[in-house]
Amino acid sequence: MPFLQLTLQLGHSDPAPVEDALFAVGALSVTLEDAADNPILEPAPGMLPLWPTVNAKALFAVEMSSDAVMAGLTAQLEEVPHSHFEYIADRVWEREWLKDFHAMRFGEKLWVCPDGQRPDDANAIIIDLDPGLAFGTGTHPTTALCLQWLDQYLLRNKTVIDYGCGSGILAIAALKLGARIAHGVDIDHQALIASRSNADRNQVSAALTLQLSDEHLQSADVLLANILAGPLIELAPRLISLMAQDGYIVLSGVLQEQAESIQTCYAKWCDMDTITYLDGWARLSGRRR
Repeated sequence: MPFLQLTLQLGHSDPAPVEDALFAVGALSVTLEDAADNPILEPAPGMLPLWPTVNAKALFAVEMSSDAVMAGLTAQLEEVPHSHFEYIADRVWEREWLKDFHAMRFGEKLWVCPDGQRPDDANAIIIDLDPGLAFGTGTHPTTALCLQWLDQYLLRNKTVIDYGCGSGILAIAALKLGARIAHGVDIDHQALIASRSNADRNQVSAALTLQLSDEHLQSADVLLANILAGPLIELAPRLISLMAQDGYIVLSGVLQEQAESIQTCYAKWCDMDTITYLDGWARLSGRRR
């Protein structure tokens, strides 16, 4: 079923009144988008992250009249922003972005591939991935940094914890690279569903356990945590307790300017490696003393 889509150029204006007005005149959904390719990084606690300039896109039933929509907005708003209408076909919206997801290599031999794609590399170790609604495809620098680390580390017969597993990509990569067993932990039930599906797809389910908390986990040879700087600091003692003596820790989800503080925190317990940076993000790694 097609939809009528209205795009409003809000600029620097507060989007809240426009959102309310759009829903009042019958919008089925309203999406705020970056109008000028400005990134949003990690927001401060309690802050709503928005771009400096914003567009609002509203979907209406195809039977809705564009004149009726504009009349309703004119009645509710002091000034209606610059706008245009278009008709668009129905799609599986939560999967639309996957059309731009292609096979990617990390390090020397590790590849992440969507269904049906294969690299021209006889030595490739391939992860077939369908992230679903969970975070983690390798396209983000933090995931890429962790995958590159896994590619270069000897994982044969190691035990691994993927803390904040998302799509399960890091745990699955570890198993594909020779780890004996991996444990995925995530507070989002959807992440565990995606991780199990991806593990089945890659035929590593028997070696992967998944859980919503870190209770009952045994210490691991390698612990990966691709989350955010705040939780990495708050959880540091717990994460360290989940590492075997001489085990390795790999941390990401960290902005470049946050890396030194994370490095200092974990240096209490670990001999830390040189920080690795990619596109404004950082990966930290070290070995427990």
